[in-house]
Amino acid sequence: MSETRFETIRVARSSDRVATLTLARPEVHNAFNEVMIAEMTAALTALDGDSSVRVVILDALGKSFSAGADLDWMRRMAAYGPAENLADAEGLAEMLRVLNGLSKPTIARVHGAAFGGGVGLLACCDIAVAVDSAVFSLSEVRLGLIPAVISPYVIGAIGARQARRYFLTAERMTAARALEIGLVHHLVPADGLDAAVHGIVTALMDGAPTALAAAKELIFAVADRPAGADVIADTARRIAAQRSSAEGREGVAAFLEKRPASWLEVR
Repeated sequence: MSETRFETIRVARSSDRVATLTLARPEVHNAFNEVMIAEMTAALTALDGDSSVRVVILDALGKSFSAGADLDWMRRMAAYGPAENLADAEGLAEMLRVLNGLSKPTIARVHGAAFGGGVGLLACCDIAVAVDSAVFSLSEVRLGLIPAVISPYVIGAIGARQARRYFLTAERMTAARALEIGLVHHLVPADGLDAAVHGIVTALMDGAPTALAAAKELIFAVADRPAGADVIADTARRIAAQRSSAEGREGVAAFLEKRPASWLEVR
């Protein structure tokens, strides 16, 4: 296990090809500021380009997953002019874009509170596992703000109808409610979180690396589009390309020959 410590985050790479990016501001419930946003963007970009990493876990120190935006940062932003505010918001939007579009599978490991932008972080991850005592809130309107840059990802997770309730009421959601509306995929007792995440990592490792990346791209390309001629043609091109790839040929051959595929031998 190797770990790199930044000012606001930690990045650990394990021998089993899993990287864990940990939010490390427990004293403010992992609220993020411009430093954390910049460090996360840089770290996620590096992980995306690291062929030794196959799965990325988003974790957090302390009692909370993330309280969203840091109050001191918001106080400073309130004094910014329009151009400075736009540049600042674009930085957060870029970090979320990088996390959402990461070519590796991502798992949010959620405990405690996930409020505001913290909900956006977990919505950007492919899979979200939470302890059954976790609480969630899209609390921005109570601060006179809106959940703008996180909205594409949160609405993608819970749908517009649920967003119309929770964006407006800012009410707290139980973990059970978050599961019900699709914000998280799986709930576990606190002492079962490690095992649950490990089980998902194991399942992901059975998949071929480029196929996993291509499957994510496929979802982005097809989601919310009708099955018209252009979508049908695009999906046909995608499976044809994957079938003829080295990984596709290896996977089919391994299945027919009843042996492990090559990517299973290099975990």
